[in-house]
Amino acid sequence: MKITEIVITPIAMKDPPLRNIQGVHQPYALRSILQVKTDEGLTGLGETYGDLAVLTKLRQIAPRLAGLDPFDLNGLERIITETLGSAAGLATHGLVGEASDEKTLATVLSAFEIPCWDLQGKALGRPLVELLGGKVRDAVPYSGYLFFKPATHNPAPDYEPDSWGEAMGASGIVAQARRMVSEYGFKSLKLKGGVLPAFEEVEVILALREAFPDHPLRLDPNAGWTVDTSIAVGRKLDGVLEYLEDPTATIDGMAAVTREVSMPLATNMAVTAFSHLPPSIRVDAVQVILSDHHFWGGLRRSRELAAICRTFGIGLSMHSNSHLGISLAAMTHLAGATPELTYDCDTHYPYLVEDVVVPGVLNFADGAVKVPAGPGLGVELDLDSLARLGEQYEKCGFDTRDDVTPMRAIQPDWDPVIPRW
Repeated sequence: MKITEIVITPIAMKDPPLRNIQGVHQPYALRSILQVKTDEGLTGLGETYGDLAVLTKLRQIAPRLAGLDPFDLNGLERIITETLGSAAGLATHGLVGEASDEKTLATVLSAFEIPCWDLQGKALGRPLVELLGGKVRDAVPYSGYLFFKPATHNPAPDYEPDSWGEAMGASGIVAQARRMVSEYGFKSLKLKGGVLPAFEEVEVILALREAFPDHPLRLDPNAGWTVDTSIAVGRKLDGVLEYLEDPTATIDGMAAVTREVSMPLATNMAVTAFSHLPPSIRVDAVQVILSDHHFWGGLRRSRELAAICRTFGIGLSMHSNSHLGISLAAMTHLAGATPELTYDCDTHYPYLVEDVVVPGVLNFADGAVKVPAGPGLGVELDLDSLARLGEQYEKCGFDTRDDVTPMRAIQPDWDPVIPRW
């Protein structure tokens, strides 16, 4: 089996005005959808970031993969490394750590590796989870992801307001959590912080604890706090949080907080590449790593990360961004085959109102998604939806994620300084 053609389609999907330390989400989130076609008539599916910097590098690599066997993942990595060489600069916002050559190559590798895995599964007639070693769980638990948010985008886009409404304080967040639990059955809850002053967010967490006494709770201010503030919050929430995610920046900053608080610290900002692991482990900076196959280099490297976490007693979960069903399917297969995954995964999927996969496979029950049983990823591309979201990309006016500009439409003097408190 040989690759004959790769079709890359940038798409834009409607996205609610979710707040974070950088600002607020744009009305449309950008993704790139890959169709890797072969001489045997099979097509492998992939999904990654849609920012122009990523899209440019995907288009640079795609024609060089003609003739490659999708089973030759080492050959795939070699072609990408030789083609891109020194190619830093794909990180387009401050929520996934700093850009580097290592992360750029890993991001591009993952984008093409997933459709190759999908092709392998389809060629063998086996679900991807079996290629990764077999299921260790039938369904993968996810966490209800809570966001501060205004009721609508400003200025309002040309589509209906989202159904979640405003949540800019404790009552709104608790209401959002009740819906997450009642509609999706989530057994744990995570609050995206870094929006309100630190101790106002503490009060929101305490309101969640009162409303959901048995749900593990997490708080993620995306490095929005100083070390001193992080320590003060950690002490205030002693015994309340399952873990505190990226309260402050850098490995050394996280290590300083670790020495003074009782709960585990988690990260998808301080440790986001293999080169970050040795210095982090030396100072015990983090106790939970939120992996993400999009910027850790795909499924093989994610399994390598899991083995390292097992070796050093580090907890493992999965990070999420505004993703579609292809990405969720890949996450679910990977988590389904990874025994080291000790915490519920993150997902933005409940906020999704548009997708490129045929519905019916990726459903939440009791807060979990069953590992798809079909060959490969086990999801089917909806070509009509893909075309519509591709047209939406051409019309939306965005080619790069930018949380700052839409925030300045609300607050003209907005400064995305980190740390803020």
